[in-house]
Amino acid sequence: MDFCGIVKTGKDEGKEKHVPHITIDKGHKEGKDIVRVVVGHEVPHPNTMEHHISWIEPYGVKQDNRVINLGRAAWAPVYSNPNVRFQINQIGEFKAFHALAYCNIHGVWENSLEV
Repeated sequence: MDFCGIVKTGKDEGKEKHVPHITIDKGHKEGKDIVRVVVGHEVPHPNTMEHHISWIEPYGVKQDNRVINLGRAAWAPVYSNPNVRFQINQIGEFKAFHALAYCNIHGVWENSLEV
């Protein structure tokens, strides 16, 4: 099996919302650009010990198609929510952003945003 058989997208969505929602806030503060990733943007994802989002990883695709891992955020279930912001330097060098999110029951989900 390859990754396309493991990673789910919006077309695979069920009752809960697992797809990471990506937004960009340009010039948020002192010229700093923010990429925000939220799971459960429209409908909250469960956040219990038994069912929760464990982590989010954002990636940037540069103009020359190099993929850059921009970081990782992980949560303790119940006490924190899957809503993160990453300050991106030189955001103009990127043509797209992608995010992966992991639900402990339903696996890995992805989404993309072209800029």
